[in-house]
Amino acid sequence: MRAEDSQSHTEPTGAPAVRHDWSAEEVRALFDLPFSDLIYLAQTVHRENFDANQVQMSTLLSIKTGGCPEDCAYCPQSAHYEAGVPAERLMQVEAVLDEARRAKAAGATRYCMGAAWRSPKDRDIEAVCDMVEGVRALGMESCVTLGMLSAGQAERLAEAGLDYYNHNLDTSEEFYGKIITTRNYQDRLDTLAHVRAAGINVCCGGIVGMGEGRGDRAELLRTLANLPQHPESVPINNLVQVEGTPLHGSEPLDAFEFVRAIAVARVLMPRSMVRLSAGREDMSDETQALCFLAGANSIFLGDKLLTTTNPLPDSDMALLDKLGVEAMPI
Repeated sequence: MRAEDSQSHTEPTGAPAVRHDWSAEEVRALFDLPFSDLIYLAQTVHRENFDANQVQMSTLLSIKTGGCPEDCAYCPQSAHYEAGVPAERLMQVEAVLDEARRAKAAGATRYCMGAAWRSPKDRDIEAVCDMVEGVRALGMESCVTLGMLSAGQAERLAEAGLDYYNHNLDTSEEFYGKIITTRNYQDRLDTLAHVRAAGINVCCGGIVGMGEGRGDRAELLRTLANLPQHPESVPINNLVQVEGTPLHGSEPLDAFEFVRAIAVARVLMPRSMVRLSAGREDMSDETQALCFLAGANSIFLGDKLLTTTNPLPDSDMALLDKLGVEAMPI
């Protein structure tokens, strides 16, 4: 498949069509393009939809850490593993808002809050709603990830003004059972449907480097692209290996293969924010620059992502300055 062949489904204006009917063969053909052709295609699509020299800045805070009953093989917060992450209670609202104020001062425009739950209780939802309202009052976009939601819980978060809900598919449906057994793939899709029905923007992506093949990465992105509406944000995480979890010691994913995943996500979901997410601390500046060239336009600021480390804000700003990239306004 040549880069120009993938443009056969374009609108008369020349803008790329937003498709929801990608075949497995088409997506795999994108992954198999020569690297330069794929990057050229992704950068072309990116420039047709975004300012190529702007990146959205988000900050992520763990508001309830550890003790999760799920058995996600990558997660140090699972109660199934001895990864040195103790279970903690839900943070107080004002403590969360203090962290949000610091994030805003550091340049973040979106504030994301994560809780290690399989699914929240209704009383927990009320506390999170107070946090959401406080974050929005600071002039920031709000995002939470709380596990599986009922339709009623999604509606309550929407009433509080929640902008985004994060619930990743993690990997392909076929590979999913090798990573998680305590919930199934349809559970995740059901939560996404509840969030979408409530009118909340969807943040949904996955993790690569968990031992899956290129076909699994292609199928993950195809599933996202073929949803009735593309996720507004698509985080692509590179596995952060944590001692004590089953995936510790896995073979790291080749950097070029990671960049390919970013590029294909950009081509399949041209108007979504593609977030270069977990794993950046182990990436060179050059790899991150390739990811931006491939269409990534969102990152997390701050020295921690839930329980794993992230590049220091000063190093992020130094890299973006080298690249001539600035923060994207809300």
